[in-house]
Amino acid sequence: MLRNILDQETSPYLLQHKDNPVHWQPWGAAALDLAQKHDRPILLSVGYAACHWCHVMAHESFENPDIAALMNELFINVKVDREERPDIDALYMMALGLMNQPGGWPLTLFLTPQGAPFWGGTYFPPTSGYGRPGFADVLRRVHEAYHAERDNVARNAAAITTALNAQGARPGDLPGDLLESAASNLLALVDKTHGGLQGAPKFPQPASFELLWRAFLRSGAPALAEAVELTLNRMAQGGIYDHLGGGFARYAVDHLWLVPHFEKMLYDNAQLIELMTLVWQRTRTPLLEARVRETVRWLFAEMMAEGGAFAASLDADSDGEEGKFYVWSEAEIDAVLGERATFFKEIYGMTARGNWEGKNILTRMDSPTLLEPGEEAALLGARVALLEARARRVRPGWDDKILADWNGLAIAALANAGAAFGEPDWIAAAAGAFGFIATAMTSPDGRLRHSYRAGRARHDAVLDDYANLCHAALCLHDVTGDKTYVDQCLVWTKLTERHYGDPQNGGFYFTADDAEGLLARSRSPHDQPTPSGNGVMVGVCARLAALTGDAHWRRLAERSLRAFAEPLARHAVHCASLINGFDSLSNLVHIVLIGERDSADCQAFLAEVFRHSLPARLVEVIPPDAALPPGLPAAEKHQHDGRLTAYVCHGQSCSAPVTDLAAFTALLT
Repeated sequence: MLRNILDQETSPYLLQHKDNPVHWQPWGAAALDLAQKHDRPILLSVGYAACHWCHVMAHESFENPDIAALMNELFINVKVDREERPDIDALYMMALGLMNQPGGWPLTLFLTPQGAPFWGGTYFPPTSGYGRPGFADVLRRVHEAYHAERDNVARNAAAITTALNAQGARPGDLPGDLLESAASNLLALVDKTHGGLQGAPKFPQPASFELLWRAFLRSGAPALAEAVELTLNRMAQGGIYDHLGGGFARYAVDHLWLVPHFEKMLYDNAQLIELMTLVWQRTRTPLLEARVRETVRWLFAEMMAEGGAFAASLDADSDGEEGKFYVWSEAEIDAVLGERATFFKEIYGMTARGNWEGKNILTRMDSPTLLEPGEEAALLGARVALLEARARRVRPGWDDKILADWNGLAIAALANAGAAFGEPDWIAAAAGAFGFIATAMTSPDGRLRHSYRAGRARHDAVLDDYANLCHAALCLHDVTGDKTYVDQCLVWTKLTERHYGDPQNGGFYFTADDAEGLLARSRSPHDQPTPSGNGVMVGVCARLAALTGDAHWRRLAERSLRAFAEPLARHAVHCASLINGFDSLSNLVHIVLIGERDSADCQAFLAEVFRHSLPARLVEVIPPDAALPPGLPAAEKHQHDGRLTAYVCHGQSCSAPVTDLAAFTALLT
């Protein structure tokens, strides 16, 4: 007798569905065996805890006794948390694309009992309407097709499976102007009025705008910097930003950054902290500093999970309504702020009519910059009062599972921002989260696990886990000088090469060679909302080559780039992280300080390094009595005279040694 067994899971998303009348099974061999035993197709439903439309379909269909009974009679029903199992999500989302269907969540796919997809879609309403078939009708038609048209279903499933396995690398040569060419093409897609990419919805796209920023630092072209600054400023003042509690929503549904899709994801906020810090290091824009500090404060206040690591997300919905926690009526503002309300409503664009479904989303889109300090202080007091009032509302759901890859992004961002803004507590928090993952989420054989919750580390790590945590380790080494981070990065990079690498074509697969067998091992240079693991690994290998003097790592990075020559040539704008990795490989700034790290001179030099916008940066402090790195071009010429000495190296050339802070600053600039 089948039953819903999601009560045995740890994923908050799966636990949301444990009381559905649907006989949900988690993904695994047992579910496939059931499908084969009963000769039923599999209904695969993929979503995540903060997904609004996942909740809608759950309420409309999965909690509907009649639809649930139909599902139980005709299918083996499998529920997957896409964040907990990104390998399954990536594979079957790719399959949906091969069916010429638009992607998104909830992902609804129909599979053969062996797991091969043959038809699917995303959200289905319970009954037909607005040109969309009703879910109950879909269930009946798919069941009929599976049993009455077995040959057609088998051919369709086989064709999709063949296409999935054909997604591979075709090595080739790369143009020398890869960064500049990609930046030019990307710039043409930027909304010159509102920032972001043209059209709606508008996603933050941090990797793409980091690409533009890197290209600006290389070329000095003002249009590149203007596109990045406009985008960050509009986001920072728009409704996509939570002006009371801090943090950015996942995207804006409009082209103005006004109306957010209210869920907040760790990965967006981590990447935006990183990008805003990088831009602030050049511009010193007070608005960007304020948003970085507020977003970090939100991370610590609302996203800190077990062991000092960070939780995955906050839901879009609360009390059954999207955005209810975040929006205000004019009367509510007046009641809380009293005589302060008039000024506050003027600045935050609040009216009796509202700007979204009769309510007000807080926004400062009419103010591209901050106001005078006294006015900002008055607004801060009002925001504190409103935040206290908001705390009494029903809170959005909190997905407190810890994901290794997303935490890697957050750790790197906190380390770099902590160094830039002189906040050692941020660096300490980054180190604490890293330590938790390196211990609690590592198996006895040294292999990482992807997800952790309720005391259980689960599921094989994917490429992005290793890539983002290696990047985080090198960022922590930069800002602390602790070489154990480099040692850990080397261990993980060797594991990545051994279990994820393609020795024939170059590049890395998303899943390990000894992971659970799926229909295909996906590999992609393309960014999702998170950066491509292949792109991040190129940057990691570039830094390891400089740190160790081992040319193997540089060759590995070069082969990884050449492995994706075709997609880089055809649609480079979707491969921003890979191109950013290319920039780190070709434009690495290796800064070597020879002296005692704790000395006043060394600390002054380090502070200067962290004040500069250097996305392709590597920092080493070497004691006076230690040998210089074996691959460092300056190693043969160096003669230490007791003073703090600095070298700034690019590729195979290093500056003359400098001991003067002003001269060192000039080199960095």
